[in-house]
Amino acid sequence: MAAEAPVFEKLFRACRRSAVHLEMRDAYMPSDPMFIAWQKDRSIDHAADPEWQPWLDFVSEVVGRGVEVRRARIVSEPVSEYIRFEHAVTDMNVRAGEQVRWLARRRATDLALPGNDFWLFDEETLLVNHFDGDGEWQSEGGTEVVTDPAVIKLCATAFGAVWDRATPHEDYRPA
Repeated sequence: MAAEAPVFEKLFRACRRSAVHLEMRDAYMPSDPMFIAWQKDRSIDHAADPEWQPWLDFVSEVVGRGVEVRRARIVSEPVSEYIRFEHAVTDMNVRAGEQVRWLARRRATDLALPGNDFWLFDEETLLVNHFDGDGEWQSEGGTEVVTDPAVIKLCATAFGAVWDRATPHEDYRPA
């Protein structure tokens, strides 16, 4: 989980209707031990990452109380090695109750998109995630909470446009 845990968890727990996440990078956290292990033999050991199960339980809990959790990913094709990894682990997110869709970057050219990845909670509060050029989450200033209605509207509209055009996870095959 990239966002600072206390802020992210507080916003997610307070969420009543929807939590949407837009991801637009081709690599995240290359130092992630789970990604490094996957690079060796392309297998996934979900039990090896102590953060994995709590996240899945958390998503299941949120979805169980009626919150719709959606994640849209804009990816370059052919996809990066990290996106192949991300695709391989996404089945777990879907089983936990997340809806996930993928959009090839070439199909996003005419969409107005924000400059950063974000989580949007109930179309009221935006949590912006900041990463460095290598995809590592910035430990200082890595998240920014935004409540400006114009920014919220921009991000909600962008997410909706991506979601409508994107391919559901179960149908997406990384190029």
